[in-house]
Amino acid sequence: MELLDEMQALTYGNLYVSVEATAKLKAIIAVHDTRLGPALGGCRFAAYPDQNSAIRDAMRLARGMTFKAALARLPHGGGKSVILLPDGEFDREQLFKAFGRMINRLSGQYYSAEDSGTTTADMLAIRSETPYVTGIDSQHGGSGDPSPFTALGVRRGIEACMRFINGSDSLEGIRVAIQGVGAVGYHLAKELHALGANLVVADTNKERCHKVVEEFGASMLGVDEITKTACDVFSPCALGGAINDLSVEQIKCKVVAGAANNQLATADQGNQLKRRGILYAPDYAINAGGLINVAQELKTYDEGIVRERTMKIYDTIWEILERAKKEDRSSDEIADRMAQARLEEVHS
Repeated sequence: MELLDEMQALTYGNLYVSVEATAKLKAIIAVHDTRLGPALGGCRFAAYPDQNSAIRDAMRLARGMTFKAALARLPHGGGKSVILLPDGEFDREQLFKAFGRMINRLSGQYYSAEDSGTTTADMLAIRSETPYVTGIDSQHGGSGDPSPFTALGVRRGIEACMRFINGSDSLEGIRVAIQGVGAVGYHLAKELHALGANLVVADTNKERCHKVVEEFGASMLGVDEITKTACDVFSPCALGGAINDLSVEQIKCKVVAGAANNQLATADQGNQLKRRGILYAPDYAINAGGLINVAQELKTYDEGIVRERTMKIYDTIWEILERAKKEDRSSDEIADRMAQARLEEVHS
């Protein structure tokens, strides 16, 4: 599909690109929808096979942020940014300062935050050039790393799923396979271990795996094995596309519930999971805790409010699952409908 046609299909929106040769910046900001308020979404810093892949990733991620903010009832639209990892050596601080200048030119249409490949230090570099950034560390007036709240929300979503299939939201003794134990995956493992879950983990970074094994008694599998292991919950916490045409037939679980964005490679995977009798907690519904946290930074930050709102992800997942069962539809379709209804409700 041609790029402009794809933008139309995803109901865009605006797409911004910027190049600053001195800082080696090549960046994309996708602003999907601002009906609920200025777009808010993380900045991803990664290598891509080509520039079109980076643009399409930003576009899909930003659409997910629109729906995430809508379901979480936040006064924000959906945006996402991608900075392409430069070849060779580069000055990281200068790169993110250049990106800050790009954000500033949008005059508040888009607020950035941490995402895969970025840190609180990167957000601080951005803030030296623009006020339109969140996820600053607490020593500089922000809330710090949002990963613990993302993990908390995913844990609450898993509890709702277990109650839906077992009649109890206890996690004692359930087996959870976590794909990716970076910032969010690590904190999710910590949450689940504290409630008695048995963990099996995989990550391309073996040091991360060993840390979870040592601290939480997890078992470790190779990245190609994690999707095939028998478990109660398969939890994708790495990059998108974990549920694809191959893995959707391989997974041996009752529930798919994880922190990654865009877990379904295509829309049809939601129906494939439904046909197999596997519950799916839609990604942008279950992983909203981090967004809830950084959105609170734009008000008077109160960790208690963030925790209270993140805990309610349980109720959101429960409502999605109940409606999906009642209407005999896939859970991702129901989540999309609920988000669209919220967008229309605000502007009716």
